[in-house]
Amino acid sequence: MCMPMTGRRLTSLLAYITTAATGASLLTGCGVLPGATGGSREPVTVMTWAPDQTKATNMPGMPAMAQTYARWVNSRGGIGGHELRVLTCNEQNTVSGAAACARRAVRENAVAVVGSYSQNGRAFMAPLEAAGIPYIGGYGIAEDEFTSPLSYPVNGGVASLVAGHGMQLADSCEKVSLVRPDTTAGDKLPELLNSGLHRASHRSAVDIPALEDAAEYTVQAGRARFRAGHEKGCVTAVLGERTQTFFDSFRRLPEGENGKAGGSGGKGGDAVRISSVLGSVDQPVIDRTGGPHSPFEGAFVTGWYPEAGDKSWAPMRKVIQEHAFADNRVDPADAGVQTTWIAYTVLREVVESLDEDTVTAARISHALDRGERIDTGGLTPSLRWKYEDLLGAPGFTRIVNHEVTFQVVRQGRLVAQKPGFVDVGETVLSAP
Repeated sequence: MCMPMTGRRLTSLLAYITTAATGASLLTGCGVLPGATGGSREPVTVMTWAPDQTKATNMPGMPAMAQTYARWVNSRGGIGGHELRVLTCNEQNTVSGAAACARRAVRENAVAVVGSYSQNGRAFMAPLEAAGIPYIGGYGIAEDEFTSPLSYPVNGGVASLVAGHGMQLADSCEKVSLVRPDTTAGDKLPELLNSGLHRASHRSAVDIPALEDAAEYTVQAGRARFRAGHEKGCVTAVLGERTQTFFDSFRRLPEGENGKAGGSGGKGGDAVRISSVLGSVDQPVIDRTGGPHSPFEGAFVTGWYPEAGDKSWAPMRKVIQEHAFADNRVDPADAGVQTTWIAYTVLREVVESLDEDTVTAARISHALDRGERIDTGGLTPSLRWKYEDLLGAPGFTRIVNHEVTFQVVRQGRLVAQKPGFVDVGETVLSAP
């Protein structure tokens, strides 16, 4: 509402206009500057959280990408005329940390939580559901992301990755050893990997649980290599940030009857081949461990999105280059950064479609529920969360994007093993 002007305020305003350039109009409406889009529109406040500086998986690039995105979109007039305000929170990889971030989102009137990472789904979804706050484009690590009616995932989560990874390995591996976290979430991974292996009539993988925050994995590495055998054997590890630690222990194993310790990615006829999924192994990890000389050379990797060098990522790379201000947390090849970019793409399209002066959590979730279709520029299939779009797999009912990419490490770069996306929906559905 425009406030009435006192004589003193009116006099001051007239004096200011007098000093302005002739013909220039200071105000075009109630508090709207010339050229501004919807200056009377209220800001849109959202939150992005992720663990940082913990002993397990850390995702500092996700909040950093959210802040970069806000700087970029606000430099262009905001989202549909709304200033984007991004709150960030360190989830700390704990139940209490996740709950605290969610309560803060409620307290600070966030209309959505966007592009975040947490394994503690029950801890954060309950406060968000009570407040009606949608969870858009989470990383896909927590089961609640795929069951809550207020969650709108942009990928198929770890379920799609691991099921797809079984399909990727089935053609190249006689025996597979799976090293995975000894957690509730990790307990589901063998069934998912086996669902992919079984589609090619492959035998089940050997299940090797391990602590996800261990300092070394010599015992598990030795067992994994032995059980994989020396004839086209494969060892896959899905340990998040500790995957690098595992394969460091793996390559240090003494040579056994099967020759090489396995870090050669299949060089030599009797070497065990290694593999993983995006998030456990990605381009930044390969770069840190030697690039072309990395132990991951030749490794199979299943991802959600096109490889980092794909032209579809060009808009994101430009935004990072111009607005990240040399923040080395924002790596365009990082899976968390990529997921956050896609999640904010969803937010932007939904807010623009509303075309309202005030954006609320309820309006956002209603727009997504009624079937707002999101184009991510080729980074995913078009996204829509109507009932008929949901995969409906037990434990993963909210999956709408069940496509993955098969990649391989060649000369230190993650590149496509085969072009395009692979649909793993039926594979996920077939998992016990």
